[in-house]
Amino acid sequence: MPSRKRLLLAALALASAGPAAAQTTQDTQLWLNTTLFGSHGDFVYFAEVQPRFGSDISRLDQLILRPAVGWKLNDALTVYQGYARVENTPAGAPSFSENRSFQQLSWEIGEFAKFKLSSRTRFEQRWQSDGRDVGFRFREMLRASHPIFDEASGLRAVGWSEVFVALNDTDWGAQAGFDQIRTFVGLEIPLQDKAQGKSTVEVGYLNQTVNAPAARVEINHILSLNLSLRY
Repeated sequence: MPSRKRLLLAALALASAGPAAAQTTQDTQLWLNTTLFGSHGDFVYFAEVQPRFGSDISRLDQLILRPAVGWKLNDALTVYQGYARVENTPAGAPSFSENRSFQQLSWEIGEFAKFKLSSRTRFEQRWQSDGRDVGFRFREMLRASHPIFDEASGLRAVGWSEVFVALNDTDWGAQAGFDQIRTFVGLEIPLQDKAQGKSTVEVGYLNQTVNAPAARVEINHILSLNLSLRY
């Protein structure tokens, strides 16, 4: 009997801990992004401004400013060195800022059965104002697009997924291991004739699933609108 009682108590403890371990919060958000791309020979650059509105699109949660310069190695591969300034104003918590240095490899993989594939690999070094440690994070994105009518129209269906992995623990809260995943589905709409490689608007649904502190999972349902200006 004592062993049965212990087993029963252990089962009850696990059952009561289960909901807490699986605690999930959800939010509806709006992310806007404007990115300017340019080049001079093999020298390339981009600069982006990205405000993100959360709490059911009622307030500005985050603002990202992210410039980078790079070099085109060939028609498929481009390397970048960049910097990001991130201002965070979370609901019910003190504001804080983050500085990032990042290195990026962009790869135009090719086209298969009219699916255009590309990838972006990014390695970040992160400093936050509420801590002293440097956080290292790896990001990998795979993107596919397909013409909806024909290539001449420029209108394409787009899908991509990006995985984030933290490489170390920090005193400001980063935990080594899986950090988050983002998955997007939507449309790429040309802003100019023969829009392949020209300015576009990308609009669609973005799902962000975050491994949050205290064994929580944050799921954000995001209306994503990206304006890409290419010169």
